[in-house]
Amino acid sequence: MATLARHFQRDTRRRRPLDGLLLLPVAILLAAGCLALGYVAHVLWPRWPEAVALDAPTLPIVVSSVTFNVPPAAIRVPLQRRPGVQERLDLVFLWPSLTPPEPATRPSLDVLSPTSDRIFVTITASSGTLAPTERLKSIYPRYLQAEQAPSTDGLMVTRFKDGSPYRGEDLAYDRSAPDHFLARCSRNGATRGNCIAERRIADAEITVRFPSDWISDWRKVADGIDRLIAQLRSTAS
Repeated sequence: MATLARHFQRDTRRRRPLDGLLLLPVAILLAAGCLALGYVAHVLWPRWPEAVALDAPTLPIVVSSVTFNVPPAAIRVPLQRRPGVQERLDLVFLWPSLTPPEPATRPSLDVLSPTSDRIFVTITASSGTLAPTERLKSIYPRYLQAEQAPSTDGLMVTRFKDGSPYRGEDLAYDRSAPDHFLARCSRNGATRGNCIAERRIADAEITVRFPSDWISDWRKVADGIDRLIAQLRSTAS
């Protein structure tokens, strides 16, 4: 038995170097595989383009197949400050000049309360929702109160019912041309009221926010929205 044990130990010692040689190619293959996976991950890892400088020329940005030329200083989200296709744009302009505010005075993303000299614009895909004028015909009437405020300079103002999804808001629109001006406006209270006006270009939804106080000069606001959209669409293909 002692002789067999010594023979087995000698045989084991002879096999160990051979086992090490067999494991070496496996280790090399594993290391090469890890390096290859690391390289692929590095190449495919998503990278955000660097934001363009605020004083750069207007950027061609496509939202829902519609091209807009946007001044970088008007873009509120730094990641959106790049040309190309995007899902959403958040913009701010001074009123009534419709120029971008100075960077030092532009409000942060958390300050959404309208101020007296700013107009906020959001551009997104319509996602198959009804156009504003279609909502005026088929959705809004069921939620409006029967009585209506007297029209002011051609503007019709109607309150939404208290139990409706739009409670606390008024619907204001140009009686002769609702597609020119139609807005839902919250009333002044503990916070300042604001209006939401929407326009549709192909499949792009343009939402404009401004203080409810401006509704008294609604024609000027409607014309300003027209000018702003034309400005964003200028030289756009």
